[in-house]
Amino acid sequence: MNLKKLETLAVTIAMTASVPAWAAWPDDKPIEVVVGFAAGGGTDLMARKLLPHVQKRLGPKVQFVVQNKPGAAGEIATAQVARAKPDGYTLAIVNVPGFLFIPMTKKAQYGTSDFQLISRVVDDPTVMVTKSDNKISTFEAVLATLKKDPGSFSFGHNGTGTNGELALQLLSGAIGSNLTGVVYKGTSAQKVDVMGGHLGYGLVSVGEVPELHGKAAEASGHLHALVQFGSKRSPALPQVPTVVEMGIDVLMSSERGFAAPKGVPAEIVRKLDQAIAESLKDPAFIENASADAPVLAYLPGDQWTASLQQNLKLLEPLAKAAPRQ
Repeated sequence: MNLKKLETLAVTIAMTASVPAWAAWPDDKPIEVVVGFAAGGGTDLMARKLLPHVQKRLGPKVQFVVQNKPGAAGEIATAQVARAKPDGYTLAIVNVPGFLFIPMTKKAQYGTSDFQLISRVVDDPTVMVTKSDNKISTFEAVLATLKKDPGSFSFGHNGTGTNGELALQLLSGAIGSNLTGVVYKGTSAQKVDVMGGHLGYGLVSVGEVPELHGKAAEASGHLHALVQFGSKRSPALPQVPTVVEMGIDVLMSSERGFAAPKGVPAEIVRKLDQAIAESLKDPAFIENASADAPVLAYLPGDQWTASLQQNLKLLEPLAKAAPRQ
């Protein structure tokens, strides 16, 4: 090989070495977004409605693929992403409080330190719902009945560590009764059983019950919200009282957002966060995200990480009281 060819090869090698490993991202293959709950639930719908807008901002070749992997209150899906290569092609939708609580109470398949939080999308208070023609349809009436017979009702939730299950734990402690929970794989199944009269009450997120919001509530008539577990009434359900208004200090919200395996290049995280932030302001997304629109609460990953310190303080007593698994 002559000198000129050697020089050309050296330059090519040097140029290749200087190109970051993520330089082709996100154009060369689909980005998988793993959702730990069944299709049709609040987490799934949020992802499917938002991602086309994120995709548009990342470029014409970008393709997102949503994979539903329900089970173990989201742990199976979260663990799958924790084990994925940190190249920006596998993301998780994480749900707080479960994302934090599960590793606090068991030898989980992941740790929160395995992730880089990208963006929080919603902060969604928990709400108790029942069938619209249920004779016991106020929270006061539910409490009065429970004081006489703590086992008289069953309350649905989406598994250990989810906002519904933790709200039930906190409520049990607040009223001094051990309330009966029923585990579901997703909110859709809960709502079906509530409306069918097979489950007395469901504990879900406000954003997961669009049939209770605005004009949809007028047309639906199948579900009724008794109370919400926020410090103030959600704009989505201004007519529904909070437990705080009734003198019970129980707060529980579902935060949902995007995370990546720890080690994803900072530039990829920045691009994703920027595209998500811009998408959340897009009028086309907001119009289509009727259920989530009132509970949108964007935070960049670093601020979300810092804010979760308060959640950890809230969950610590519950985690200490929970049996280790």
